[in-house]
Amino acid sequence: MLQKNAVHAKTDREASIQAAKCLVGIISDTHGLLRPEAIVALHGSNLIIHAGDIGKESVLNTLRQIAPVFAVRGNNNHGDWAEKIPASGYVKAGGLSLYVLHDLNELDQPLNAKTCAAVIAGHSHRALVREREGVLFINPGSAGPRRFHLPVTVARLQIRDSELTAKIIDLAPAEAITRPRPVGTRNKKSP
Repeated sequence: MLQKNAVHAKTDREASIQAAKCLVGIISDTHGLLRPEAIVALHGSNLIIHAGDIGKESVLNTLRQIAPVFAVRGNNNHGDWAEKIPASGYVKAGGLSLYVLHDLNELDQPLNAKTCAAVIAGHSHRALVREREGVLFINPGSAGPRRFHLPVTVARLQIRDSELTAKIIDLAPAEAITRPRPVGTRNKKSP
């Protein structure tokens, strides 16, 4: 858990959920595939953040049926629908400012506990929750097609009275690898 003071972001693209208690569902790198397991995991969210590489506008439309959505554009989002989505931005949840972008390597401003409570990014497909200099960094991993032998995940961020608790949710446990028994002299019975 990370204790934060309420902070205020000033941006024209700011969305807001002001309740002192707030559950934020975080998803990224769907690449056009919104798994039923992800939908189930995000139910009950007061806000859903999509950290880019959405794939299709229909992914956002489906998420909007669960809760309000704040999304950023990823490096694989193209077309008229994607151009309307910001590359980064602040969203308020539980009275705290969260900064969202797709690729953490493109962070172009110094962030600290006075400017935001958490930074949310995707891109790497590697789930991560880490606190650095009073700021919580969250990467929900990838919820889309399995890539790079990484788990399929989303994240949840619970905000209660300015306390942040983030957790990664594994949507698809690793598939078992079955190998046939090797055929050879080792498997033959001795005469």
